[in-house]
Amino acid sequence: MSRSYTISGNTKIRVELAGGDLSVVGWEGSELLVKGDEEDVRVESTSEAVTVSSSEDLSLRVPRSAYIEFVKVGGDVSLRGLAGGCELKEVSGDLSVRDIGSISIDTIQGDISLSNARGNVFIKNIHGDASLREVDGDVTIEMLADDLSLRGVRGNLRVMNLSGDASIHSVDGSIILDSVADDLALRGARGDVRVNVGEDVVVYLDPKPEAEYSINAGEDILVVLPKNANATLDIRGDEIFMEWNGFQNDDSTERVVVFGDGAAKISLNAGGEVRVSNRADAGESADEWGNFAGLNFDWSDFGERISRKVEQATARATKRADEAVRRAERHAARHAGHAKRGLVIGRWNWDFKGAPKPPTPPEPPSEPVSEEERMAILKMLAEKKITAQQAEELLNALDGGK
Repeated sequence: MSRSYTISGNTKIRVELAGGDLSVVGWEGSELLVKGDEEDVRVESTSEAVTVSSSEDLSLRVPRSAYIEFVKVGGDVSLRGLAGGCELKEVSGDLSVRDIGSISIDTIQGDISLSNARGNVFIKNIHGDASLREVDGDVTIEMLADDLSLRGVRGNLRVMNLSGDASIHSVDGSIILDSVADDLALRGARGDVRVNVGEDVVVYLDPKPEAEYSINAGEDILVVLPKNANATLDIRGDEIFMEWNGFQNDDSTERVVVFGDGAAKISLNAGGEVRVSNRADAGESADEWGNFAGLNFDWSDFGERISRKVEQATARATKRADEAVRRAERHAARHAGHAKRGLVIGRWNWDFKGAPKPPTPPEPPSEPVSEEERMAILKMLAEKKITAQQAEELLNALDGGK
């Protein structure tokens, strides 16, 4: 079925129900075009609003300037070219949005991919991942269950509760992250920054005199600054390392460091190590900084959900192992003056200085073999840190020499 309805510029379009998937495209015409099952689609039209509902899939073509309200969608949603903006109450599947005005969303049960928004973006609940690109206004997210990949926000950014990782690049306004459970990679912050992160933070800052920066992490913080930075750093951490000519390292856990005239104020508070560097490639080491590998990670490919979840689980298993060895090596490095070079995987201790050395098999473990240990070994093999023979020896030893 395909039917068209002529509507005026101020007529509101309301989608009461789309039981299946929903596709909405804005066009230059003044008509509303409805496509769906003829026996299933219902349309009610008044001078003030047009209400559409269907228990199956639904496709709409709407005037670009129309404002649309979506009450409930049972499947996936695709929105394109809605300059007038829209409001969504509940989406049971994934949401894909491109070229839109302002958008307000209550609940998305799946993932969201959004690009080119010409207004503000407000989202109350996302139960999957979020990929946001090029937003001219503010972005506010109250709850995000998985990961956030964001680039290009002209306004302010606030995320109140994020249960996964966050990769954030190029935000013109202020950045407030009330609670990020896992890791944060941040680059291109042009306004104030206030973040609270459960694990690691890698941040590249070009501090502005009028801006304030507060970074709190449960684990490690790496801050990369330009060599001509003008900033005062108030640092607290388990250990503090300055990769900067003219500054000596010691055993202090609290330190105030002044660069240039000290105009910008930066507060760093970590449960683990704080490292301050002026090397542009300081964040490029995947060995030291887990998932980050140069701040290029991106979870926008939502089509490969199963493989992505496996990759994330592998990365997190390896990261937990990396964290354990880093803590042990910090104290040894303080006295021996050598860089981090090892990796512990469960009961295994590897030294990657030069070529990988074959492990010496321990006694067969009495406790159950950890699946995380297996995943970490396979990841090392994929990254060519160990040979296939060494991986086989490790896996055989984990199985008690079988």
